[in-house]
Amino acid sequence: MTTEQPIRVLVVEDDPVAADAHVMYVGRVPGFVAVGKAHTGAEARRLMERTPVDLLLLDLHLPDVHGLQFARSLRAAGHQVDVIAVTSARDLAVVREGVSLGVVQYVLKPFTFATLRDRLVRYAEFHGAVGEASGQDEVDRALATLRAPSPAALPKGLSAPTLERVSVALRDCAEGLTATGLAESVGISRITARRYLEHLVDAGRAARNPQYGTVGRPELQYRWVKEERGESDRAR
Repeated sequence: MTTEQPIRVLVVEDDPVAADAHVMYVGRVPGFVAVGKAHTGAEARRLMERTPVDLLLLDLHLPDVHGLQFARSLRAAGHQVDVIAVTSARDLAVVREGVSLGVVQYVLKPFTFATLRDRLVRYAEFHGAVGEASGQDEVDRALATLRAPSPAALPKGLSAPTLERVSVALRDCAEGLTATGLAESVGISRITARRYLEHLVDAGRAARNPQYGTVGRPELQYRWVKEERGESDRAR
């Protein structure tokens, strides 16, 4: 996905650790740039007065204002910025209210980087659509791109249950695992373990480093990526 100008994102999140993580997440998605972070609605409004913003990554529970109330005040002031709401609330009445206020996506806490990346990529496709739709089908496709993210398909030969076992084993091993160590822990072949580990690296959920101090060619050591508060790869 390429655009002539990056989509400018303002992160609005009251927790400083979560805000830093969300800024990092945004920066890892091509075509997006985090232009700032705010911990309150008032701070976000001041930043928006100085900096052009295309998209808010907005926590709904701010210390000075509810996120939907903040979005409503922006609309009343003529701001056309889009909103991806970040919340632990699962009240569908809140979801319905948000639609009328420019909330284009909801991300429920806790979430992984891959989840947010999927929402941002889909938003970019919708945001980049220009010109007139040729008919109802094209309009429906545009809305489906925005509203109906589908789970990412696993590479051929990988299964979701085994991936979960591999992920748990890697998360639970603070010092990291080699493919050999993982194979012994999970009960799969070394080659299969390596495929799952490389898939996690590609998904941004694991990191690999050479393991030195061994005879011969060093074996790769894999570690779970802990991006926030030391909790797996999930954002608060």
